[in-house]
Amino acid sequence: MTVGGVFEMVREAALGVPVVLMTYLNPMLAYGVDRFLADAERAGVAGLLCTDLPAGAAPDIEEAVAASALDLIRLVAPTTPDDRMRAALTGAGGFVYLISRLGVTGARADAPPDLERQVRRVRVVTTLPVVVGFGIGTPGQAAAAARHADGVVVGSALVEALGAGGLPAAERLLSAMVGALRVRGAA
Repeated sequence: MTVGGVFEMVREAALGVPVVLMTYLNPMLAYGVDRFLADAERAGVAGLLCTDLPAGAAPDIEEAVAASALDLIRLVAPTTPDDRMRAALTGAGGFVYLISRLGVTGARADAPPDLERQVRRVRVVTTLPVVVGFGIGTPGQAAAAARHADGVVVGSALVEALGAGGLPAAERLLSAMVGALRVRGAA
C-alpha cells in the first residue's frame, strides 16, 4: 500500500461519514506534508491522527495541519499530566483519542477500571468529544467505555477477526458491538 493508494481508496469508498487517517509522521514527510494534506483533503479525509507527533514537537507541521481543512486529532494517555494535556489539546480538533490503558494496543480481557475518571480528566480541559481506544475488543468493553465516552475505537480486535474469519467474522464482531451499544443507549 502507498499513501496515494490510501487516498484513492478513501475517494473511491465515498463513505459519506468523516474519515480519519491514523498514521505516523514518516509517511507524511516522505510524501511531502503540504502535498499529503492537500491530497487528503481532496480525497475527503476529515481528520488526521499522527501517532508520533507530540504536541509542540513540530510546530511547522502542526501549523500546516491547522491551515488545512483537516482536524488535528490528539492522543492523550492515562499518565498525561493535566497541564500537558491542556497544552496538547490547544488547537486540537475533531475529537480527543483517549488511550484507555498503558502498554501496547490489542484486545484485553476487561475494560480499565478507572475509565470514568480518565474521561472526566479530559473533559475538564476540552469541549471536544472524547473517544476511547486501546484494548477495546468485546461488545461488553465497548458498552462499558461508551457509558463514559462519546465514542469507542476498535482496531486490533477487528483486525484479528478479519484474519481469523475474513469479512463475515469482522461483520459479526461489529454487529455485536453495535448491538451492545444500542442496548446501553450509546449507539
